Amino acid sequence: MFSGPTPMLFLHGAWHGSWCWSEVIAHVAAAGRPALAVDMAGHGLRARRPECLSRRPYDPAALADEVSPVADVDLDQAGDLLVSQIRQLGRGDPVTVVAHSMGGAVLTRVAQQAPELVAHAVYLTAFMPASDIPAFAYLRMPESEGALLESSLRADPAEIGAMRIDLASDDADYRQQLRDALFGDVDPTVADAAFALMTPDAPAGIGFGTTTLTRDGWGSVPRTYVTCAQDMAIRPALQRRFIADADAAFPHERTSVVALDSCHSPFLSMPCRVADIVAKLGGTDPPP
Repeated sequence: MFSGPTPMLFLHGAWHGSWCWSEVIAHVAAAGRPALAVDMAGHGLRARRPECLSRRPYDPAALADEVSPVADVDLDQAGDLLVSQIRQLGRGDPVTVVAHSMGGAVLTRVAQQAPELVAHAVYLTAFMPASDIPAFAYLRMPESEGALLESSLRADPAEIGAMRIDLASDDADYRQQLRDALFGDVDPTVADAAFALMTPDAPAGIGFGTTTLTRDGWGSVPRTYVTCAQDMAIRPALQRRFIADADAAFPHERTSVVALDSCHSPFLSMPCRVADIVAKLGGTDPPP
């Protein structure tokens, strides 16, 4: 059992890996909190790339047709993996979990499945789906108007089993759209490095999955939502909807809210600020 501050586990979003938290982890560790970033199912070291990307001559049209090698990864698998990662870090004790973007759907599943393992659920401009609603459903809601995420996909997720983006595209307008969607206020050099580390396929099964939430499950876990005012992937109106829906369903455990004036990736644009916020959650200090 840990006698000091509660350990922190960081879960990334679609197309990313544990690497995206490196600067945040450094600041959190310096603040005295044990911290670990992990790869989500189908991502990072568990990612697999479609064959069409390495086939020569390269055929961009094949991006729309080739079934993804991560099409078999679903929310059940992602949730089970995260539970095992939490158990490994906490050694049976609860940990504070920080999830970004699509990682929020996995955190929601785990907090419902094993609430005793989650000391505090932190959603960093993340999907925080309501009971029995898939994360993908929110992309079609009015609160998503103006988002650049869905229009950046190069194939139908239902057809190929993945959210596929074209990281090798030579279309300057498309590459700028990806940059605006994900890395709007990130230093261009850092954004370029992040693009080089991302994988093109994120398992669609995670976004299509649903979780039935209960008062004794997810509703019993303290939660904080960190909003990002410049986010062009999960729009501020949608972030507010997540918070409002959660508080309406579980008013006994209301969402603590912290605001950032950042794009979709504050772990790259302002890692020190993100670390300052999350290091105070789920430990011995009160929320900021």
